[in-house]
Amino acid sequence: MYRAYKWVGVGALLSGLLLVSAPSRAQAGEPQEKVRETIDAVLAVLQDQSLQGPENTEKRRVKMRQAVFQRFGFEEMAQRALGPYWPKRTPAEKKEFTALFGELLERSYINKIESYTGEQTVLYTKETIDKDGYASVRTEIVVKRDVNVEVEYRLLHHNGNWQVYDIVIEGVSLVNNYRTQFNNIVSQESYDALVKKLKLKIEQERVAPPIKG
Repeated sequence: MYRAYKWVGVGALLSGLLLVSAPSRAQAGEPQEKVRETIDAVLAVLQDQSLQGPENTEKRRVKMRQAVFQRFGFEEMAQRALGPYWPKRTPAEKKEFTALFGELLERSYINKIESYTGEQTVLYTKETIDKDGYASVRTEIVVKRDVNVEVEYRLLHHNGNWQVYDIVIEGVSLVNNYRTQFNNIVSQESYDALVKKLKLKIEQERVAPPIKG
């Protein structure tokens, strides 16, 4: 029987990176500063007048990828998203899955952020760092209608750098959400079916026009 799977709106989940930086309510540590640097870098690209217009779309997107995805640990995210099926994969399969999962996030994210309107503000509200090299940076998104959205960035210190391995929006984990979807597909169909669906979704994202705000 054919089953339809509704993929997570990654652009919406990652929208916390699209917003105007605001003063922190707490003293910032390194993880928070890294998140802030990423947000500021994205804003710089979005506000660069020389990168405006459809003729600069690819150049703009390249710069956005450079600004954002150095902060994301795609292998860590892919491993967590695939869950119990990750150890069963060969090194070649792990490499392929990481690349596919990373591009899925990237394509969805880039398509979404081009609808940026600059109407929101992000407040840095809390940061925690534990001795095992994990950190959490909590933010609040404040929109014009006085609606606050809590966005938490979970980071892991790896190879001398802080990398985001999950984003939690209003208590909903991006990685856990994908894990549920991926596990359903693999258990009900197969791992090969999951890979095919990922490739199809990526092809759809590649041809998707920028979303207008």
